Amino acid sequence: MADLTPLLAYRWSPRAFDPSAKLTPEESASLLEAARWAPSAENGQPWRFALGHRDDETWKRILVSLPVDDQSWIRHAATLVVGAHAGPDTEQAAYDLGQAIAHLTVQATALGLHVHQLTRFDRADLSTELDLPGGVRPLVVAAVGRLGDPFALPADLRARETGLRHRRPVAELLLR
Repeated sequence: MADLTPLLAYRWSPRAFDPSAKLTPEESASLLEAARWAPSAENGQPWRFALGHRDDETWKRILVSLPVDDQSWIRHAATLVVGAHAGPDTEQAAYDLGQAIAHLTVQATALGLHVHQLTRFDRADLSTELDLPGGVRPLVVAAVGRLGDPFALPADLRARETGLRHRRPVAELLLR
């Protein structure tokens, strides 16, 4: 494998979060600051975020909008971040939001935190739960926290959590 910064090499998306860990206000601010400085076409910054910390009202509203099978593990995350995009060019806005979430994820890794991103949820329900303004579309929910015990997960998730990580070889990613 080519040389890769540890911030990227050690990043992964766990399902086992420590149910007692919390993010400090400084950690939350740092994640949002990293997202704020992400590249953006013509500096449009079409991303918007909602942050819910475990057991606050925003966190509960986000959690109930997620699939039930994901709620079983994501409920242990310290913070849930909704990434939404707004703007007339939805493709560009979605791309820019992806950049912001990637920056947030790398910053989380630098802070010793982990992020698991979800895109499978009812967007209309989440928009209603959070009373999002028209034109603001949620695209991702990122669970953020510290690692928990993978053996506390159900057997099927435990196997995925403790198995080796796999990525396609670069040669398979190149268009010819």
